Amino acid sequence: MSYNAGQYDVAIVGGGHAGCEAALAAARLGMKTIMFAINLDSIAMMPCNPSIGGTSKGHLVREIDALGGEMGRNIDKTYIQTKLLNTGKGPAVYSLRAQADKHKYSAEMKHTLEKNPNIHIRQSEVTKICVEDGRVIGVETFSQAFYAAKAVVLCTGTYLKARCLFGETIIYTGPNGLMAANGLSQSLLDLGIRLFRFKTGTPARVLRSSVDFSKLQLHPGDEEILPFSFENTPEDIKREQIPCYLTYTNEKTHEIIRKNLHRSPLYAGIIEGIGPRYCPSIEDKVVRFADKKTHQIFIEPEGEDTEELYIQGMSSSLPEEVQLEMYHTLPGLENCKIMRTAYAIEYDCIDASQLKPSLEFKAIKGLFASGQINGSSGYEEAAAQGLIGGINATHYILGKEPLILHRSDAYIGVLIDDLITKGNHEPYRMMTSRAEYRLLLRQDNADARLTPMGHEIGLISDERYEKFIDKWKRIQDEISRIESVIVKPSAENNAVLESFGTPPIKTGARLSDLLKRPQLNYEKLAALDPDRPDLPKDIGAQAEIEIKYAGYINQQKKQVEQFKKMEEKLIPPGIDYSSIHGLRLEARQKLADMQPESVGRASRIAGVSPSDISVLLVYLEQLKGKQ
Repeated sequence: MSYNAGQYDVAIVGGGHAGCEAALAAARLGMKTIMFAINLDSIAMMPCNPSIGGTSKGHLVREIDALGGEMGRNIDKTYIQTKLLNTGKGPAVYSLRAQADKHKYSAEMKHTLEKNPNIHIRQSEVTKICVEDGRVIGVETFSQAFYAAKAVVLCTGTYLKARCLFGETIIYTGPNGLMAANGLSQSLLDLGIRLFRFKTGTPARVLRSSVDFSKLQLHPGDEEILPFSFENTPEDIKREQIPCYLTYTNEKTHEIIRKNLHRSPLYAGIIEGIGPRYCPSIEDKVVRFADKKTHQIFIEPEGEDTEELYIQGMSSSLPEEVQLEMYHTLPGLENCKIMRTAYAIEYDCIDASQLKPSLEFKAIKGLFASGQINGSSGYEEAAAQGLIGGINATHYILGKEPLILHRSDAYIGVLIDDLITKGNHEPYRMMTSRAEYRLLLRQDNADARLTPMGHEIGLISDERYEKFIDKWKRIQDEISRIESVIVKPSAENNAVLESFGTPPIKTGARLSDLLKRPQLNYEKLAALDPDRPDLPKDIGAQAEIEIKYAGYINQQKKQVEQFKKMEEKLIPPGIDYSSIHGLRLEARQKLADMQPESVGRASRIAGVSPSDISVLLVYLEQLKGKQ
C-alpha cells in the first residue's frame, strides 16, 4: 500500500539531459518541482560520446540557450576542446561542437539543480503514472511512495526495460551498468500508450598509456573560441584546450568484423530494437559501405582527470575478445587496453505520434514526454525537448497557451514536428538537411529568433534581454552604415581588391555590394573602410551574413510566408475522416489517429499525399460554408 510522500506542481521522471532542462525550466518559472533519477550519479551523464553540439546539434544547443535553458552555459564551463564545424560551407550549416569533461559536466549540472530552491532531487525508480479521469495526478515509486503532481514530464532516456548486449552476453542494466527501469513500461501500456523497442550503442574506452600517439593524427581545437551561450564572450571561457586524435580502420579490421558478424547480436537476431541509421555500429558500417576501405576513428579524451579515451566511430556489439582483436588493428591502438567494453543497448520508447506539439499526451491531460522516450537520439535533442516539456508543463498548470515552435522558428520546431508527425520508426537524429529554412535558422542568430520568446516566458532576465536588444541594434546600425559607404575607384583601393583576386572598380561602389563578392568578407574590406567603428567580432560577422546572403534570406522568408498560410488553416477537432469522400483509406486512418490541428501538419504526416490534402482543403471550405 502506497503512502503520501508529498505534493508538487511538476514531477520530472528521469535526470538525464531532458530531465535536467525540464526541471530547471519548471523551477525557474516558479513551480515546486521534484526530479527523480534512478541514481543521482546519472544526472546529466554522458554514457556515449563526451561532447556537446556538432552538425545541427550545435544549433539546438544555441536555441536552448536563447530560450533560457542550461546546456550551453554548462558546456561553456566544462569543455576541454571546441571547434566550429563546416566553416568551408555556408553559414547556414556552421555548427559548434565542444568536447566535454564528462564528469565535470555532470557534476556542474547536478550542482546547478541542487542550488535551485524549487527543485527536490530524489533518487528513486518511478514505476507508475497515476491518472484519474484522463488527467495525471502524480507518480508512484518502487518503494510505494506516492508523489502528487499537477503535471508529469517523462524523461526516461534509455532506461525503460533496458538491456545491454555484446556478443552472446546480455546484461539487464541501463547505460554504464546502472540499474534499468523495469516497472514503468507496464504502467504506460496500462494507460494505453503505444511503445516501441529501439536500440543504440557505444564504443569501448581505452587506457591512455596503452596508446601510441606517434601514429595518430593530431586534432587540436580552434584558436578562436566561440561560446555556446550568448551570455558569454570568448574571453569569459577561454582556457587551455586538450587535443583529440585521428586514426583509421583498414582491411584487416574489416576482415575481423566480417568473420565474426554471426556473433554480433545485431546480425544474429538477438537484438529486437531498431538502431539509428545515422549513427551506425562499426559492423553496420562495414556491411552497408562494403566498398569503403577505411573509416575515420577519433580518439577523444573523456576529461582532464581521467585516463579513459573514447573511440569515436567504433560503436560495436561484437564479443569482447573480437573487440580487442579489432581495436588492435588500428594504427596507434595495436597494444591498447580496453577499460570499458563497447555494447549495444535496447530500451522502450513511445510512439511520439501520441503527443501534441506541446509534447503533452493527447489522451492524458498534464502528462508530457521529452527526450529519448520520444524516439530521438542524442543529448542535444533530448535537452531541447526537455526544455519545451518543462515550459509547457508549467503553462498547463497556469492555464497558459503552450509554447509551440514551428519549423520556421527553430531547429527545435523541426525536431518536435518530425517526431510527432512523421511516424518515426528508428532513433531520430537532428540534421541540417531536415530544416527547410536553414538559412534563416542559423546557429549565430538563435538569439534573434528565440530570446524574445524566452523573455516573454520568463526564462530570460530583463538584464540579459536589454543586452540582446542593444546587440541587435548595433548589428542593424552597422548594416545601415555599410550600405551607405561608397568606395572610390582609386588606384590604392583597386590594388586592395586585386590582391584578394576580385576585379577592380571603375566607378564608386557601395561597400555592401563589394561585400557580396565571394572573394571578399567583412575583415578583408577593413582596408577600404577607414571609418569602420571598433565593434565586437560577432557584430561584424552578423552584419556580413545579413548583407551577403540577403537575396537568399528574402527568398526563404517568402517560403516561410507560404508555409505559415498552411499552418494557419486550422482543422476543427473531432472531424470524422471516414466520411470525407475522396480521401484514400491510409490517409483516413492516419488523419483519424493523429488528429492534426492544421492543414500544414496534416500535409507532413507519412501516408497523406498532396491529393489527400487537396480533398481535405475542399472539405474544409465546404464545412466553412455550412457554418
